[in-house]
Parts: sequence; structure tokens; C-alpha cells
Amino acid sequence: MTADIIDPTAGLRSAGGIVPADAPRPADLTGLRVGLLGNTKRNADRILDAIGVRLAATTELAELIPRTKTQFAMPLPEDLVEELIRECDVVVIGVGDCGSCSASAVADSIALEAVGIPTAVICTDAFVQPSSAMAALKGAPDFPYLLTPHPIANLTAEEIDARAADLAAQVQSRLVGEPALAGNGSGAR
Repeated sequence: MTADIIDPTAGLRSAGGIVPADAPRPADLTGLRVGLLGNTKRNADRILDAIGVRLAATTELAELIPRTKTQFAMPLPEDLVEELIRECDVVVIGVGDCGSCSASAVADSIALEAVGIPTAVICTDAFVQPSSAMAALKGAPDFPYLLTPHPIANLTAEEIDARAADLAAQVQSRLVGEPALAGNGSGAR
């Protein structure tokens, strides 16, 4: 007797028609508009802002552009995708600190890469499994994302600054030079 096995994720693999692709990388961030895409999770915007300040301190950026994704577990709304394409040269996404928001942040990063926007996505180390599962589901099983220790929500201002100091160079190296799907970088999965 034989039985068919149904894959409940089969239809989702091509949802939205996104084909994983490396966005072209700039040589450096000089003169670029850097999007900081927060997800409403506690301290996410504060860490992204602190990373932005550190990037701006080492590179002459054109502008830091903070934006908020209001539904952290859902795909980026089309109007926000269009806004990011129009207004940003590169985008930092974070912070994935729960299963659904980590998976969604990785999916958003893959979607932006597919339309030509280099990204650096930050997730906490407690949620490697859902982050990696989403990358695989989206057809990019080796998609790199940056890891930071969990949790984020209870960090003090000083701890946020320290975390940003640890992440800023990793974010910069993810955004420039090597394409995202090629991977490898300290702190990256």
C-alpha cells in the first residue's frame, strides 16, 4: 500500500512571485540613504537608531530614513515596499526577537533583495530556527541574517548602545561589497 504525502508549504514557496536574488551591493555607504525598518517590537527602533548613528559617524551617509512596519508578523505592505524602493538605497531590518517576527523579517529582507535593495536583517539568537525555516521556505536556505543575543526588549539605554556597537560593523559589511546570498560575516548565520 502506498500513500501520498502532502506538503502544506508547497503553495507558499512561490507566494508573491518572489525569486530570491542578490541585490547589487554598493562599494561603500558614502552618500547613500539608509533605511532603518523597525517592527514595533520593544527597543527595535532604539537599536536601529543607535546602529544608524554609528554608521553615520564612520561614513558620510546622505540620510537615515526610519520607517516602521506596523504588523510585525505579516509581509511588508506593498505601499511600504514601494516607499522603501523610492526612498532608500539600502535597508537595515530588525529586530526579530520572536518566532513570527524573526521569520517575517527574513522574508521581508529576501523580498527587498529581490527588487534590488541590499539589506541587513537582525534577529536574536533564540530564533534561528524560524528565521532559517523562512529563508528555506522562500527558496534561499543559505540567506544570511545577523544574530544578536536574546532578549532585546528589556535592554537599558547603555545596553542598547553596546549592542549597536557590536552590530554596526556587521550591518555595514552585510550592506556593502559581497551579495547577501553569498553570505559569511562575523555574527551572521
